[in-house]
Amino acid sequence: MTTDASPDSTTGARGGTSPSSGDAFDLLADVRPAAVEVHGAHKWFGTNHVLAGIDLTVRPGQVAVVLGPSGSGKSTLLRTVNHLEKLDRGHVSINGELIGVRRHGTRLKELGARAILRQRAGIGFVFQNFNLFPHLTALENVAAAPVATGRAGRAEARALAATLLERVGLADKEDAFPRQLSGGQQQRVAIARALALRPGVILFDEPTSALDPELVGEVLGVIEDLASTGTTLVVVTHEIGFARKVADLVVFLDHGVVVEQGTPTEVLDHPRHPRTREFLAKVL
Repeated sequence: MTTDASPDSTTGARGGTSPSSGDAFDLLADVRPAAVEVHGAHKWFGTNHVLAGIDLTVRPGQVAVVLGPSGSGKSTLLRTVNHLEKLDRGHVSINGELIGVRRHGTRLKELGARAILRQRAGIGFVFQNFNLFPHLTALENVAAAPVATGRAGRAEARALAATLLERVGLADKEDAFPRQLSGGQQQRVAIARALALRPGVILFDEPTSALDPELVGEVLGVIEDLASTGTTLVVVTHEIGFARKVADLVVFLDHGVVVEQGTPTEVLDHPRHPRTREFLAKVL
């Protein structure tokens, strides 16, 4: 069962009460395409129907938090947004542009590898296991993508990397290799790296799941700072407190289906679906 929530609902944790009809953000939200739009998403791994017809809309500047038990399809959904996983049916668009495919008459045709890489450069992705290059310093890890994509020369990329490391509180770790950093520091380098290409959307796949409990707060703090800048974020996490504090939209997945979605107050405090209530009772 899918419970629909109005995409214009603005009573999330950051939004407070709904702004007036003359508010500039509301006017822009009405005319701009969705930052992330997932339509009719289906994905099978063999006989396992991992995504079973998911529809999701994230507006520009929103923070969407995706919750659900293990095996519910959360990470697979995130990986289809930047075409790390190909959908078997349905499509994804970012800011109105189809991702990984193009229209060919009434059908969708796969893009070439170069075009897909170009699209991915505009979609930041922070993995749960950091995925840093072990032979590069923190500064070099952050500077690598702008140089590789031709978006910046080496000197410009290094200057940008230094600025981003300062932004995530690691100005003193520019020359450190990943093995010399804590898990929380490595994840903050990964966030800086995701920012280096100035993406329109950043995806987080359980960014704190590989961290010691005492390091979780420093990473969530950086993500909260990003949220306050109006960057569009889609975050898969089990951190309910983070969802309550930062999210505009909370989405609960189970068995590849959107069971319920809405504001943090709606989904976390007043869930309508029994499965949502059962899940929250176990994790709160």
